[in-house]
Amino acid sequence: MNAREQILADVRLALKRTTDAPVLPIPGSARIAPRVPGDANAEIEMLLGEITKLGGATRRISRAEMRAALAQIARDDAVKKATLWETQELKAWDIADALRDLGIEIISPHADKRALAECDLGITGADAAFPETGTLLLRSSPEKPRAVSLLPRVHLAIITPEILRADLAPAFAEVKGEGYWVFVTGPSRTADIELTVTIGVHGPKALRVWVMDGGS
Repeated sequence: MNAREQILADVRLALKRTTDAPVLPIPGSARIAPRVPGDANAEIEMLLGEITKLGGATRRISRAEMRAALAQIARDDAVKKATLWETQELKAWDIADALRDLGIEIISPHADKRALAECDLGITGADAAFPETGTLLLRSSPEKPRAVSLLPRVHLAIITPEILRADLAPAFAEVKGEGYWVFVTGPSRTADIELTVTIGVHGPKALRVWVMDGGS
């Protein structure tokens, strides 16, 4: 008997079950109906409110306000180096050019981990957002390297209302079979054995989330 079989045998013994025992039906009390979302504006406000509770900074923004908003984040977070996803959406919003005009050095998202960790700002989009918990889901691909959201000191996610999802079920269906994706819920938090929480040890110290009003 290998280790896996031994573990399963121990579990069956503890539960007083046999290998051919029928699976008991899930009780009705354990079933939760799918969440019914509100209107788009209410969902956005819920999402941003939950992110704020988690220590993130949020705003709703238009295309016309983008350069001024980037200038503000550059000042507030002392940004000298930045990296960003190479998605068509971020390119359409002229994010990289706006940062260069501010004197910020752009580091390739495919640079080595040390170079990315030295960036002050990492800019991504998101593939799904869950208003109830203030959580973002980010897929990984050649144009969306995962390190961009994990290594820089500040993570800025610029999203549109189209990615809002009522709950996890539709998002899990969308990413089924994919090799890698990550949930982001607030800045990185790490607690030691005494439950002392430290921000930014295993990820960004700050999370900024902007929702583009009016889409792209």
